[in-house]
Amino acid sequence: QVQLVESGGGLVQPGGSLRLSCAVSGRIFIITVMGWYRQTPGKERELVASITSGGSTNYADSVKGRFTIARDNAKDTVYLQMNSLKSEDTAVYYCNARDYWMTNYWGQGTQVTVSS
Repeated sequence: QVQLVESGGGLVQPGGSLRLSCAVSGRIFIITVMGWYRQTPGKERELVASITSGGSTNYADSVKGRFTIARDNAKDTVYLQMNSLKSEDTAVYYCNARDYWMTNYWGQGTQVTVSS
């Protein structure tokens, strides 16, 4: 099993920045890709960014150039640096891990609110 714990959400003004962290524990060696998803009420959860075990990254078009996903293998932590935040970035952000058998693991979610 894999356990994920997010932190770093909060309230920020438009144009501001936040960094989300996802601490990973358990059977880390079985993970092939890590990602951040977000969800707003009434909408499906959507992929924001992902990073493979080899370091390849992928971003949703809506966040390209503003968000950066990174991993610190020494700390078993994945980060999402969010810059130039917009009101439409307001959502609950979830950390995700997928293993070799395509099993998905989820964190508990952290609220990000962008508002003046």
